[in-house]
Amino acid sequence: MERVLSTYRFIAQPLSLGLIGEVAAAGIKSVEVFCVHSHFNYRSPQSIRDLGDWLNAHGVALHSLHSPTERESSAGRDSGSPISICDPERTRRLDAVDEVKRALDVAERLPFRYLVQHMGHGRQSADGRKLDAAFNSLEHLAIFAKQRGVTIALENTPSEMGSPETLQALIRETHLIDLRFCFDFGHAHIEEGVAKSFETMRDRIVTTHFHDNHGDTDEHLLPFEGTIDWDGALKLVAAAPNPLPFVIELKEQAAGSPTMSQIRAALDKLERELESEQERSSEN
Repeated sequence: MERVLSTYRFIAQPLSLGLIGEVAAAGIKSVEVFCVHSHFNYRSPQSIRDLGDWLNAHGVALHSLHSPTERESSAGRDSGSPISICDPERTRRLDAVDEVKRALDVAERLPFRYLVQHMGHGRQSADGRKLDAAFNSLEHLAIFAKQRGVTIALENTPSEMGSPETLQALIRETHLIDLRFCFDFGHAHIEEGVAKSFETMRDRIVTTHFHDNHGDTDEHLLPFEGTIDWDGALKLVAAAPNPLPFVIELKEQAAGSPTMSQIRAALDKLERELESEQERSSEN
């Protein structure tokens, strides 16, 4: 089982050598870095070099980047305002595409496999104008990513625009066959349910987000702390066409929580239960 930790858990602080060292000490050998300037300045060559040095120093791989979800905080721009590759307004859409391209440029200095991409922000409806905008953006971004050895993985999110059905329909109708999916268990639990969402997306899933909630808000809890049926979820993972990484994506709940030891314990439990499910499947 490939263990990956999303740095979303530490989004309120800058990435550092010490933090990467804590990840490695917990037995986690890969990370997904969340692209927020105050956390990781993906536009800065020095920040990219530093991250590469820290990863090398601790033997940690860069599995993926999470695409930026907010505009750069700088003079003349709206600090903290969301960006969307589905924005029907051309200027804002092109601005969003440019920001995603800057994240993809990281791969020229520091290779990674996947860019996890949201289709929009908030609970957006999947109207024709937004879908056309998404196609225009992704047609360009998929080529740009491929040239850098990166696969774009669209994430299911709690909205019609980010629903499994919309994601599948977009690829089917546009023939953007290089696109893949990031399956988010917590988002699926809030919406149509893990089983239904996974089956809709399963043939294109290449990466994941593991976290839990109680079925109503996007809490990003440790697995087994909410109401997701993890026995059922792991049966789906065990039967997936290809082995899937276990990417843990958590929010900080209280100061310093969850800890690295708690994260490792949750991953240990997921691994034990996955192995048990695989053994049961092989016996049948």
